[in-house]
Amino acid sequence: MSETSLRRERSAELFAQAQVLLPGGVSSPVRAFKSVGGTPVFIAKGAGSHTWDEDCNEYIDFCCSWGPLALGHAHPKVVEAIQQAAALGTSFGTPHRDEVALARLVSELQPWAERVRFVSSGTEAVMSAVRLARGYTGRDLVVKFDGCYHGHADYMLVKAGSGLATSGQADSAGVPAGIAATTVVLPLDDEAALREFFAARGSEVAAVAVEPVPANCGLLLQRPDWLQTLRELTSEHGALLLFDEVISGFRLGPGGAASHFGIQPDLLTYGKVIGGGLPVGAYAGKAEIMSHVAPVGPVYQAGTLSGNPLAMAAGRAALEALRDGGWERLADRAEAWRARYEPVVAKYPVEMVQLGSIFWLAFQEPAPRSYGALGREGAARYAKVHAALLERGVYWAPSAFEVGFLCTEHSDEDLDRTAAALDEALQIAHED
Repeated sequence: MSETSLRRERSAELFAQAQVLLPGGVSSPVRAFKSVGGTPVFIAKGAGSHTWDEDCNEYIDFCCSWGPLALGHAHPKVVEAIQQAAALGTSFGTPHRDEVALARLVSELQPWAERVRFVSSGTEAVMSAVRLARGYTGRDLVVKFDGCYHGHADYMLVKAGSGLATSGQADSAGVPAGIAATTVVLPLDDEAALREFFAARGSEVAAVAVEPVPANCGLLLQRPDWLQTLRELTSEHGALLLFDEVISGFRLGPGGAASHFGIQPDLLTYGKVIGGGLPVGAYAGKAEIMSHVAPVGPVYQAGTLSGNPLAMAAGRAALEALRDGGWERLADRAEAWRARYEPVVAKYPVEMVQLGSIFWLAFQEPAPRSYGALGREGAARYAKVHAALLERGVYWAPSAFEVGFLCTEHSDEDLDRTAAALDEALQIAHED
């Protein structure tokens, strides 16, 4: 397939209009295709593992809305739940029965989530959880790790990953120095630095926030021993351990990364999968800690669309479908994908990092576990891989530092086609 075989006229026309109306023509930076080149693809519809753009090109989709669509696009049970909820009203600003049902389901699947508060995004979930940690401990300092992304709240944009990594920025403009000073950034996978910091300032720390599966700056898989050290040090110094599971939560099975590693955090944040494709977030944790949230406690947080009935219905349908065989299917798809890509990537100086249904192509060997070890040289090669895959009807994230996602609907044929396309794309990327 040649580089000009895809029809792109309608996407190009829409992008031109969008650039007049939206900053950069997008509502989220990475979508602009700046790091991979070309015109952003405007998707018109999706079904199962496939999407179709405005020019009627069809793709096997491994972006899956950046992770929420563990069941694929327009899953019948999720669509039915949304339709039934919408017919009764799209928003009430009052308590709703599906809010209770989804909270119960989250707590049953993740027993460390004794109390749940719904919000409208992962960013809002982390922002609220950090406020709660500060209110609960009476301390101000928050620790995060270099390259981990926890949404775009000011104090969490210090050395974040995600779109900042894609654009090569270390931080964001517009964050006051005083606010940034309330966040301490430590390197991932560095136990000595962790112990040294806690020995010096442990009594000041309200919370340590970490992606237990860092997946916004590549897939930087952490050692269980290092995560266990986090648990021990936070407990020893009276700080809370916050697992940001916006990506890994309910994608790595019912208990997410917390259960996968067997580590009990004090607070968890969720998003993506628990909304079934609709905007949603949540923070959860021990009842004692969550009892400090208003109206029963002094830590204020509110939201007009929190617990929105459409999002609650979609999330409930998605989690029930995953519970009733979906996670087994995801695990099967993960192994099927591994069997297909391993002989392909073995031909090239790359490594495919995978944990369950999350994967990332690293253009270095061995694959890094920290932001400091992350090479930038692979970004140019990834741009070639991305373009070649797109031409072959495979949609991967338009960034060398974002991960890919499997869904239950990826068929053997999808995976066969993708492995063949990846082989050709890697040949093109390594021709020079």
